[in-house]
Amino acid sequence: MADSQRPLGAEISHALKARGVEVIFGIPGVHNVEMYRGIEQAGLTHILARHEQGAGFMADGYARATGRPGVAFVITGPGLCNILTPLGQAYSDSVPILVISSCLDETAGRRGQLHQMKDQRAAADCVADWSLEARDASAAFRLIDRAFAEFRAARPRPKHIQVPISQLGRRTPPAPPPPPLPRMPGITPIGLAMMLRLLKNARKPLFIFGGGARRASDSAIRVTRKLGAAAFTTYAGRGILPPDHPLFLGATLPRAASVDLIAGADAVLAFGTELAEVDLWRDQLGHDAPLLRVDLDPAVLAGADWPVLADAADALAALDEAFEVDPPRQSDWEARDIAAFRLAARAACDSERPGLTRIVDALAAALPRDTMIFSDMTQLAYVAKEVWDMPAPDLWHHPTGFGTLGYALPAAIGGKIGRGALPVAAIAGDYGFHYTLQELGVAVELGLSLPIILWDNARLAEIGDAMQAAQIAPNAVVARNPDFCALARAWGARAVKPTDLKDMPAIMAGALNAGVPTLIHLTPDIL
Repeated sequence: MADSQRPLGAEISHALKARGVEVIFGIPGVHNVEMYRGIEQAGLTHILARHEQGAGFMADGYARATGRPGVAFVITGPGLCNILTPLGQAYSDSVPILVISSCLDETAGRRGQLHQMKDQRAAADCVADWSLEARDASAAFRLIDRAFAEFRAARPRPKHIQVPISQLGRRTPPAPPPPPLPRMPGITPIGLAMMLRLLKNARKPLFIFGGGARRASDSAIRVTRKLGAAAFTTYAGRGILPPDHPLFLGATLPRAASVDLIAGADAVLAFGTELAEVDLWRDQLGHDAPLLRVDLDPAVLAGADWPVLADAADALAALDEAFEVDPPRQSDWEARDIAAFRLAARAACDSERPGLTRIVDALAAALPRDTMIFSDMTQLAYVAKEVWDMPAPDLWHHPTGFGTLGYALPAAIGGKIGRGALPVAAIAGDYGFHYTLQELGVAVELGLSLPIILWDNARLAEIGDAMQAAQIAPNAVVARNPDFCALARAWGARAVKPTDLKDMPAIMAGALNAGVPTLIHLTPDIL
């Protein structure tokens, strides 16, 4: 009888394939070679990153683009350490990533082993949702199933599983078939009653939609229109409401003027948002009315006047259905006041970073409406997040919470792998581009038609401005840049340095059909 057993490292790949995984991002090493034994046999595609940080961000971008978990394989010690930053970013932005690493068999009684850490499991536990060790095959399979169940039914956050090197090579029976996945918690009759009660007599209801409400776009549009409710989105929630919604206030919550609008509401409902510092950039939302919050995460609901534990999409669908039976009356919000607020917010944005709104407008006009954009921590992205309205949710991805540099390029590579023929673009700043520019080689290898918009003002401008605001002489904010276009061409990519914003449509059309990535080098000279 043929031996049906394979080494655990190979069985992990087969288990992942059975659970819907198609792509693995990572870098092999001597400690995790057994994890690479079964990748091709299982029918998985492996993407070789140039650095584990790049692999993690690629998995992040792939997960955001597809809605499926991104998976990465890394080695013991430094490999895991290098992917901790992407894990932290995924944790703050609720992105489903599964990192599987090797680990040493024993560390208490031995010292000086290759890749040894004092406690690598605990290190990952600081930035992941959880980090656990699978000491045998059954534990590895159970933890993989636990991760996928939580990705589906809870707030999706990154997980880390480490497997001892000796176990990876040990032969084991095949993984059990994937179990049924649980459902997200739906709205209860009590939760629906709370929402209806709060809205029953409201004359100026205000909605706030965060990234956790991305799947609720259709219901959000219908509910706000039926109520005549004004609405904000957070940066992560952009696209939930269309740009032509007459009472849409945009992603302008951080504007100081938003406080007066919020204070004038007589009911505030927040769906799928932490209302965190990076959403508001102030300590308090500014509401005087009761605040009802709908969220999957009980920790987010702490302190809410009216907490509702439910999936935002399910809650808004139930509210929409209730209004079909008992239509609400229209509110007292005026569309002209909302439009005036948005114009003032745009003017303030332009005055803070002069000229960048012109570049944003040119990019928005040049790219197809369904382009998915991955941005980095750069002033061009900060302006774009406020003034560039998205026609649909999940089209703009930014390292909002953890706020790491170097995110855009590798995340866009992962996103492009996930989206296939659909358009994807990256927006990076010159300094942040230094962090992960080596991943450009991956995009060339894969033949990705990926526009990389590089805003190069030759300095860490945001930090320099912050120093000046604090009356600190700008220091350590200028670094020598390479010839970015020559660097891109050295890898086999295309490169162009526009001199006129009117050329953007032709440049973007070429970049989206080039068969290799295109670096689009923008400097202040274009203004």
